[in-house]
Amino acid sequence: MPSRTTVAIVDDHEAVRLGLRAACRDAGYDVVAETADVASLLAGFRDPATDPPRVVLLDLSLGDGSSVTDNVRAVLGSGSKVLVHSIADRVAAVREALAAGAAGVIPKSSPTSAVISAIATVARGDALNNVEWASAIEADQEFAKAQLGRRERDVLHLYASGLPLKLVAERLGIAHSTAREYLDRIRAKYVEVGRPAPTKVDLLRRAVEDGILPGLDQEGGDGRR
Repeated sequence: MPSRTTVAIVDDHEAVRLGLRAACRDAGYDVVAETADVASLLAGFRDPATDPPRVVLLDLSLGDGSSVTDNVRAVLGSGSKVLVHSIADRVAAVREALAAGAAGVIPKSSPTSAVISAIATVARGDALNNVEWASAIEADQEFAKAQLGRRERDVLHLYASGLPLKLVAERLGIAHSTAREYLDRIRAKYVEVGRPAPTKVDLLRRAVEDGILPGLDQEGGDGRR
């Protein structure tokens, strides 16, 4: 039997934490922590025998004055995935969180069912794409585009679509080693613009962000069934 999804909630408003806790528990998730700041959350998981939560619901504006980037990276460093749960009109903060590695954004105005669905998407390791993510990207074209050459875009399109690198090379009529070089170059270019993509899922997100692949659906799938 698969293990239940573990969730932590970081928000400096107690009422929000209580509401999220109730919704998550009703959905069958294990809420393992609720804190007002990231430092308190991480302090509870310093014991190596304690597993970090699968997903951390993170508000972007916390009362301790901490930065968005520091908070997202600290949570990711503990081994958890980050789902931003915040006011959607804070576009700059949303963009900063996505650039730091957050898996997606769900507005505080969303119905509970949407929040629960978003947690499930992130827990699976899928990218969450919705209007809030798109708005943050469109607000900053520097964030939205990396300078990839035509062949690099071809490699990224096929690889991020799900093909193994060997088949990407065959499809493009190039050597496997050449395809690997293109992939390494693509990753290097994303690092240069502050949008690292170490995994295939990260590359899928970058391909969607830059218009190389069509957008993912609200549930985080890629439209392929």
